[in-house]
Amino acid sequence: MERSCLDCGMPLKGRADKKFCDDACRNNYNNNLKIGDSLVLKRINSILKKNRSILAKLNPDAKAKTTRKKLLSAGFNFDYHTHTYQTQNGNTYIFCYEYGFLSLADEEFLLVKREEK
Repeated sequence: MERSCLDCGMPLKGRADKKFCDDACRNNYNNNLKIGDSLVLKRINSILKKNRSILAKLNPDAKAKTTRKKLLSAGFNFDYHTHTYQTQNGNTYIFCYEYGFLSLADEEFLLVKREEK
């Protein structure tokens, strides 16, 4: 049974467990496998960066209030965030990197910036 390279299809010679004819084919094959993952990660990172920049723009003084309408009109995507933080009194802040928000009554949000120590 003749074996062939997984990338280019050329016949293989040598070891029985050889999968590629050379390093270029091996690199090309593995790079093509990762392209799908890379596109998903790029899209998600793009959304997170956009959310962060919107929060930073609407919160120049590290603490401000805004509305859901303003966030949505700026292009904020509420489905994507980096982490959450729950306070001792039960409030849950949602963050995109160091910028976050707390949901208040009547579709309002308190915007905050977390200072790293």
